[in-house]
Amino acid sequence: MAKRKQSKGSRGSNKNLTEEIISKFQQRADVTATASGLLYRIIEQAEGGEVPGMHNSVKVHQRIKLGDGSVIDDTYKKGLPEEYAVSEAIEGLQEGFQLMGVGSRYEFVIPPELAWGKRGNSGAIGPNAVMIVDVRLVSFE
Repeated sequence: MAKRKQSKGSRGSNKNLTEEIISKFQQRADVTATASGLLYRIIEQAEGGEVPGMHNSVKVHQRIKLGDGSVIDDTYKKGLPEEYAVSEAIEGLQEGFQLMGVGSRYEFVIPPELAWGKRGNSGAIGPNAVMIVDVRLVSFE
């Protein structure tokens, strides 16, 4: 329990850390920014194919980290992919999934306004927290 509280961070410290991480990530040559502020880099690009839409469900492997490096979820390690509707994901992932073909792997840096915002999620993700998500799209339907 103590670790969870520690990783939440305060509104101010998360905001500073978020700005620092976004700034560093933006400086990389292989990073693309969308109009919404979502940042991503392509780790592995699948050839051709369709991409999921808001009406689809996705099966993904994902490693979700906060700015301080704490891991919220890691299905790569667990060996079992997650499955959920695109429309149920945070805004940053909703947008990100719609860029990816099956088999692609992307790293997203999701600013708080496209994640859990100023409130956090009252669990492991504190207010103004940036999320770094490494995602492989296994399949969608």
